[in-house]
Amino acid sequence: MKETVMMTALLALCVCAGAQTEERHERLDSVVVSASRAGASTPVTYSSVGKDGLQNANPMNSLPMTLNLLPSVVTYNEGGTGLGNSAMTIRGSKGSQVNVTLNGITLNDAESQEVFWVNIPALTGILSSVQVQRGLGTSASGAGAFGASINMNTAFVGPEPSFRWDVSAGSYDTFVTTVSAQSGLLPSGLYFNLAWSAAGTDGYIRNGKVGAKSLFAVAGWLEGRHSLRLTYLMGDQRSGITWDGIEPDVYAVDRRYNGAGRYIDDDGNVQYYPGQTDNYAQHHLQLNYTRAFSDRLTWTGTFNYTRGDGYDEYYKVGRKFAEFGFPAASMTGLDGKDYNRSDMIYRKAMGNDLSVFLSEVRYRSDGIDLTGGLNLSRYLGGHWGEILWTKVLGEEYDYAALNDSDAWYRNKGKKDEAGAFIRAECHPVPGLTAYADLQYRHIGYSLVGADDKVSSIPMDYHQKWDFFNPHLGLTVTSGAHKVYGSVSLGHREPGRSDIKENIKGEMIPVKPESMVDVELGSQWSGAHLTGAVNLYLMEYHDMLLETGRLSSSGYAIKENIPRGWRRGIELSAAWSPAAWFRADGNLTLSTNKIKDYTAYVEDWVEGGYREEHYGRTTMLLSPSTVGMLQVSFTPFAATSLPLKTTTLSLDGKWVGRQYWDNTEEDSRCIPSYFISNLSLRHTFDIQGYQLGLAFYVGNLLDRDYYAYAWVYRAWQGPVDADGRPQDPMYREAGIYPQEPSNYMLKMTFCF
Repeated sequence: MKETVMMTALLALCVCAGAQTEERHERLDSVVVSASRAGASTPVTYSSVGKDGLQNANPMNSLPMTLNLLPSVVTYNEGGTGLGNSAMTIRGSKGSQVNVTLNGITLNDAESQEVFWVNIPALTGILSSVQVQRGLGTSASGAGAFGASINMNTAFVGPEPSFRWDVSAGSYDTFVTTVSAQSGLLPSGLYFNLAWSAAGTDGYIRNGKVGAKSLFAVAGWLEGRHSLRLTYLMGDQRSGITWDGIEPDVYAVDRRYNGAGRYIDDDGNVQYYPGQTDNYAQHHLQLNYTRAFSDRLTWTGTFNYTRGDGYDEYYKVGRKFAEFGFPAASMTGLDGKDYNRSDMIYRKAMGNDLSVFLSEVRYRSDGIDLTGGLNLSRYLGGHWGEILWTKVLGEEYDYAALNDSDAWYRNKGKKDEAGAFIRAECHPVPGLTAYADLQYRHIGYSLVGADDKVSSIPMDYHQKWDFFNPHLGLTVTSGAHKVYGSVSLGHREPGRSDIKENIKGEMIPVKPESMVDVELGSQWSGAHLTGAVNLYLMEYHDMLLETGRLSSSGYAIKENIPRGWRRGIELSAAWSPAAWFRADGNLTLSTNKIKDYTAYVEDWVEGGYREEHYGRTTMLLSPSTVGMLQVSFTPFAATSLPLKTTTLSLDGKWVGRQYWDNTEEDSRCIPSYFISNLSLRHTFDIQGYQLGLAFYVGNLLDRDYYAYAWVYRAWQGPVDADGRPQDPMYREAGIYPQEPSNYMLKMTFCF
């Protein structure tokens, strides 16, 4: 509470003075982050969420959960609630295939190519808008968009000073508070923005706890045709480890169970290690300068530095000393006996630095919009293991010396990238836009050192890739009707895990993936009805997929599959016959196939692998049907009654069947599910101040469902060691239950 009061007082300093800003200043400030955005005439399939939509979302939701109602989006949360480790797929493309940028700078980890949303909490409170492009989209810095891209903008300088305080509380001891303030544009041209947020929850799943805080600060200067801005974003989170999921047979008995950290104490009692956590802090610093040389020509340069530090901490039962770099495979315990294994507490730690320089030039005239850009980046990442304690050796053993010698594992990755693009939208005749977007990426990646459990197999990997990604398209506009078409080619390099697990496996070389994306769409709008239809063909070559083969440390190896595709149609519409009513809906129907799939099942009897040929199959975690319907009522909007701002919203989301793996087996699938949510909001105007109250109900119909799953299978033969019949196929699986009906109450005070 003391921390909240101190931050509130600090933020209030930002609103002590201010002056109105001119329209041209806001436009110049927005140039910083708009270069990779699609415009009204760009032949790219996209959806957008504005500031009001972000701020009115359920405060329990992380950003992926907030975007859940957009076309072709499917989300899940490991802890069952909206806070914590959340993930999303777009058209079935997972996080490592989705390029995410903040103010034009990529947030994707350079090695894993993932965005770990739990590390950057409370984004909805600082963003001015989000644009989600489906397909290959426009060129962006960092990891190549290989299914979708998410372009996020932080709030621009406002015309007046403002202050906002949100506080929310609800199910599972969830608490979220955000305090933000803006100075507006001061007479000197300076402006300041600050936002601080803290969130916590016990989570639905056992150990699904989350404690997170973030700080966002901006200091800027606008003067004539010059804009200078310094942005700082910090995210710090500690969350319980929930990524193993729950075995299906346990789910049937206790869907809130989580076995992470489980052990048996000396008295024979089941205990759970409270330190079984994921801990990570991230700091982003961006310096931007924008110069408008004329009304048509603008240059912007941005330097970004990101530092990340974190670790996962585990209690594991009966681990072998030989796998953790101890001096001998057999160690003498406190009781004088020799042991080759023990219960252990250890950490897997990492630290990384990312430096990026982005330069963009934009020229606009009546006949052409031209944008060119250059980006340079260097990523340095380290991974290492630390032993904290073993039951056999106790507290007295010198674990610090063991860790200082890097006895367990340590490896380092370096990734350099140089990229350039040029994008043009030409308007040869009224109503016609010809679009060309040409991108070049040069990537160099090296990985050296020892990895977990296999210190005897050093990694010494050095590779360079050069990619050319062209995008071509046409848009025809007639009044409120638009028709567009585009064809694009994209490439994606393998990620760190793709590479290192193959090094430790059968040394099957991994190649970059490529995809041809064809988008054909039509949009129209009327006084009360708007709609869109889009046909997409995403044709993959050398797609990296899990086949069942494992590395020597037991992790899944990805291999290149020659052919696969995602093909579908997306429909969306909005109907607003009156000011007090609006209905929105979207539907995606798709087929997501691998042309010829062979699964490899580890053979525990003969060694090696057993092959299972399936031919054409459906890709894992790729539903063929995804749909949404939302209705919003503001029944007194056209009146002068005090209730004119009262809004009731009800939405429903349908997600079709998804398979746990690529075998398309009905026994390994996530059943289709339908989830509905409700919100009720009202704003009071009190002598120039605004007080908002909102009530949210998630999973209104109290459905029991799970939204994600994984499976491992091995052949163990038809009989056990004693000759007794058994299931010949061994299976481990993890499924991720989502919370039943839940509630949040939110209060907002602003001026």
